[in-house]
Amino acid sequence: MRLEGKVALITGGSRGQGETEADLFVKEGAKVVIADILEPEGNAVVAQIRESGGDASFIRLDVTSEDDWQDAVEFTLNTYGRLDILINNAAIYKRTPIVQTGLDEWNQIMDINSTGVFLGTKHAVPAMQKSGGGSIINISSTAGLVGSERGSAYGASKGSVRLFTKYTAIQHAGDGIRANSIHPGPIDTEMIKENISTPEDRAESEARVPLGRIGTVMDVAYGALFLASDESSFMTGAELVVDGGVTAR
Repeated sequence: MRLEGKVALITGGSRGQGETEADLFVKEGAKVVIADILEPEGNAVVAQIRESGGDASFIRLDVTSEDDWQDAVEFTLNTYGRLDILINNAAIYKRTPIVQTGLDEWNQIMDINSTGVFLGTKHAVPAMQKSGGGSIINISSTAGLVGSERGSAYGASKGSVRLFTKYTAIQHAGDGIRANSIHPGPIDTEMIKENISTPEDRAESEARVPLGRIGTVMDVAYGALFLASDESSFMTGAELVVDGGVTAR
């Protein structure tokens, strides 16, 4: 019960990484609002959590919409009376090289991955101030730490998330609000499905990881749990790298 009495808002919570975080947080005592554009999937996750005795709710959220963010935070406060944890998890991944990236693709990735984090933080902070503090966890990537032969907009968006997290940490430390970023390496989710679609592709991906395997959603979820809990009370503005050693090379 490491999150007993806390309320968490998780974007992208209808499947994959976000769904796993929601399920783990509920098991650790939190009440969770799942916010996503995938309504049937999100409601199914909520139903499953409730059947297991947990407390969760769903609200539709397009992270690029400021109106949706205002509604999501208001819904959380009206439903549970407070907001203690925000996980900015929603993102899209494309690995188009720079010269092949169109402006529409660039803007789409930046809007979802970077602007969505800004909007979520902007509207969550006042709610957390009323609650006496909180923890903001922004899911970045190893692509936000180092460059690559593939991709451009995705890495730029995740680098933005990393630095914006530090600005949040400095500006709101006095409010008791902590902000940290998580930087996953290759994690076995829908996002990298095309990268590991064949045994050969998976073997190639695993060979680039010093620990010799692709990460799981639980590897990241346990990191998020630590940052959400009071166990990390002296951590803010930090990067938690969960990559099997990829960026240690």
